[in-house]
Amino acid sequence: MNTSINIAGVSFKNPIMPASGTFGSGQEYSEFIDLNQLGAVVTKGVSYYPWEGNPPPRIMETASGMINAVGLQNPGIDVFLERDIPFLQKFNTKVIVNVCGNTVNDYIKVVERLSEQAIDMLEINISCPNVEHGGIAFGQEPKMVEYITKEIKKVANQPISMKLTPNVTDITEIAKAAECGGADALSLINTITGMRIDVKKRDFSVANKTGGLSGAAIKPIALRMVYQVYKAVQIPIIGMGGISTTDDALEFIMAGATGVAIGTANFNNPYVMLEVIKGLNNYMGENGIEDLKEIRGIVD
Repeated sequence: MNTSINIAGVSFKNPIMPASGTFGSGQEYSEFIDLNQLGAVVTKGVSYYPWEGNPPPRIMETASGMINAVGLQNPGIDVFLERDIPFLQKFNTKVIVNVCGNTVNDYIKVVERLSEQAIDMLEINISCPNVEHGGIAFGQEPKMVEYITKEIKKVANQPISMKLTPNVTDITEIAKAAECGGADALSLINTITGMRIDVKKRDFSVANKTGGLSGAAIKPIALRMVYQVYKAVQIPIIGMGGISTTDDALEFIMAGATGVAIGTANFNNPYVMLEVIKGLNNYMGENGIEDLKEIRGIVD
């Protein structure tokens, strides 16, 4: 059986990887699981300067999910290169670095610093607020998506996957704009904007008022968007959004995803990715499937 996948010329031993922001760079999880068994490690977002993130409280559980308003807290590119890259190089797995920024130049500077590093792919988080255009997320304007993708491609030495926000009217327009800009792949979906109110305190549950909803609650929406984008573009998709079981992963593959990223489920079960990898192998063996290509995008 062949569980390997290929995205933009990069070969992964299997399609399973963590969703950015739920796994750090793998240091803590490496105490529980063998990172060598993963298809890839996807890092937490890396910015040019250190970001403090939002004030607490910034995480709150919801029915079948969670809201986070962490705000992409990270120590910046200098610490990442000194601390995280050497750690990740110890493992026989692919490395995808998530990049975030508030201006186009922010992204460019991080991508330039990463261009000579021993990493396999970049994932560009375009759900960040564009401070040069009134705070609307880069990923909500098709023209901006195409522009920032083109600018990043000019300086990137690794393939890039544009991570798409679901907080738009038509996800396929955003996906096609990224493809036109030269994206090598697409990652979707990012979290859906949500809110909780504490009725005892009569105040918002997170200090930022709103946050990103993730977990099982968003899976049907994510699955629908992956299917729509698969039908609209010709580049590979890394699907994510509420995946916690082998069946969940299979649904995304059958909807058209090449890679499968698991996020929130890692918080309640650090072994979940290894369980899904084992489950995929069992499913293929039980159903006589030699290659995941046989079932990718099989629904029509």
